[in-house]
Amino acid sequence: MGVNLKDLVVSKPVDISILENKKVAIDAYNVIYQFLSAIRQRDGTPLMDSKGRVTSHLSGLFYRTLNLMERGVKPCFVFDGQAPDLKAQTQAVRREIREAATEKYEAAKRAGDIEAAKKYAQQTSRLTSDMIKESKELLEAMGLPWIQAISDAEAQAAYMCAKGQVYAVVSQDYDSLLFGTPRLVRNLTISGKRKKAGKSEYTEVAPEVIDLAENLNALKLDLKGLVHIAMLIGTDFNPGVKGVGPKKAFQIVKDGKFSEFKGMIEYADRVEKIFLKPPITTTYNLEWKPANETKIMEILSDRHDFGEIRIKAALNRLKEASKSIGQKGLDTFF
Repeated sequence: MGVNLKDLVVSKPVDISILENKKVAIDAYNVIYQFLSAIRQRDGTPLMDSKGRVTSHLSGLFYRTLNLMERGVKPCFVFDGQAPDLKAQTQAVRREIREAATEKYEAAKRAGDIEAAKKYAQQTSRLTSDMIKESKELLEAMGLPWIQAISDAEAQAAYMCAKGQVYAVVSQDYDSLLFGTPRLVRNLTISGKRKKAGKSEYTEVAPEVIDLAENLNALKLDLKGLVHIAMLIGTDFNPGVKGVGPKKAFQIVKDGKFSEFKGMIEYADRVEKIFLKPPITTTYNLEWKPANETKIMEILSDRHDFGEIRIKAALNRLKEASKSIGQKGLDTFF
């Protein structure tokens, strides 16, 4: 869900070629939810194996990550850890949305309304512990590093970017900006088209980069000021101030009046600390290794019924992509 900074920050559409030979830290839960939502059959049913186990996330992780690697991108994935207790309300709201969408999905299916069924199905995605475990297993088999965050994955990824260990954070949410990432890349793992809300039309989707320093300079704010704007709007950790949207929040902070509204924000000091001093780990190893083709075949083909011929063809592509990336000097990936 994240905080809505769309109306305040300026992004630049870019070609994926700007990420060639660069490392990026991908918010794992964020992209896996994308795959679970988008990679579905015509009636909204997720991809499943012969035992009824959902495989949309594995398909997305494997094929779309391979596409990035073939373009010279060097991805690592960061997984969320223990969520702060202040996120409980947001998680409860998300559960309610999923439950309501599930009822509407089933009703649409019974009525034979395929379009409505698919729309509601995309809102029912659930990420289970087994899915997370198997996603890590697949990434490891592909030779890609994954990092287990202590708490918020975007905070961990932002730290890695600020330290120069990766070029950018990849996520659809804006929260990593609040955690101080120098660069945020959106739309990187989405296919080239996105369905317009409530319509059968599609719009072209291009990757975009948001530069934190450029935006702070344009807004004439520091990072704390941007965090204060987010707190007024509402974040995953607080509901925000009633009647305050992005533009009004910006004006409040710009005019130096945040203190007048701070008392209206639940647990304001704790929320501020979550963004400005998040718990991070320094215990991780960003090492890209050769893919374990046997393990990939076991996970995808033997375990989950992915087509053997297609997987073998993809493995040849993976081998070439890994070889190309491996020929670059390590310093070129920052």
